[in-house]
Amino acid sequence: MNNQPATTEAPILVPNNSLLTATPEEGRHLAVKMARLIIKLTQPDAQVRDELRTTYAHDPMMLITIGQTVAAEFATIAAANNYWRHDTLS
Repeated sequence: MNNQPATTEAPILVPNNSLLTATPEEGRHLAVKMARLIIKLTQPDAQVRDELRTTYAHDPMMLITIGQTVAAEFATIAAANNYWRHDTLS
């Protein structure tokens, strides 16, 4: 059961409303955070997420899928950051 109060506010899916990061490392952390946010949006019940965690923790294909989700988020962030290339590298 979801014990969260009902809200009409849209959830924040892009922290700070920006995909821009100073480094690829920061971009990777943002990708992980965004992947976690979409999982929370998809399954808002924390108890259910906790129960499911034991299932996917032991399923190699589910773990690979999680990695693919983060990779897709990271690709989007990398593109938004022009792959961290600066004009001085041209």
